[in-house]
Amino acid sequence: MEGKKLSKPYGFAVDVGCGTGQSTRILVPYFEKILGTDISPAQIEEANKANDIPNVTYSVSPAEELPVDDASVDLVTACAAAHWFSIEKFYKEVNRILKPRGCLAIFTYIPDMEVHYKDRSEQLTKVFKEGQEKLAPYENEKVRLVKTGYKDLFDAIPYTDKKRVENMTTKMPMLLSDFLGLIQTFSMFQDFLKHEPEKAKEFILTTEKRFLEIMGVSSTETEIEVRLNNVCVLASKPK
Repeated sequence: MEGKKLSKPYGFAVDVGCGTGQSTRILVPYFEKILGTDISPAQIEEANKANDIPNVTYSVSPAEELPVDDASVDLVTACAAAHWFSIEKFYKEVNRILKPRGCLAIFTYIPDMEVHYKDRSEQLTKVFKEGQEKLAPYENEKVRLVKTGYKDLFDAIPYTDKKRVENMTTKMPMLLSDFLGLIQTFSMFQDFLKHEPEKAKEFILTTEKRFLEIMGVSSTETEIEVRLNNVCVLASKPK
């Protein structure tokens, strides 16, 4: 991917599947105009509540039907979301809205996380992996696209100028309570909760108890470090 570099701030970015806008706000220093879209009205409502940035707007819309003019966008992004899209229709829509030489960047973290705390990291990570195994029967087939590092999504991109970057590690300090909350956002946990609510709640309580015992602490407000392995797929529309 070579070419003349544009000067900042760039023009227009669209963040698809933006949720509450965390990935959208990252773009603020780099673009004059940013649109975050999500199919969930509740997510967009939360994004708007947190939005005090004049060049950022949010809109409820499916990834395959974006409220954007033809050939008007410099960058399309999707953070931990593209595997949920109807990918052929999404790529067709991306091609419609991108300017010539506009870029697509889709990225996600791989579910294979590590949990670090003092000298207990191996034990904590083992507990997390055992939890994943317990949740595996509730795993959506779309998650396979994540586990394989977006290889299928990369292959499906209709452009020749594309690249897949993997093995990017992110170290995230967070409270144990926040990590337990993160687990509860996983689609497989949500499905578990839907079908067997009491067992799902017991699963979280048991996981919390095991973490606390291994760490030798009594409070979930204790800070841990979570290490994520990320993958990013990049592509550029031809002239």
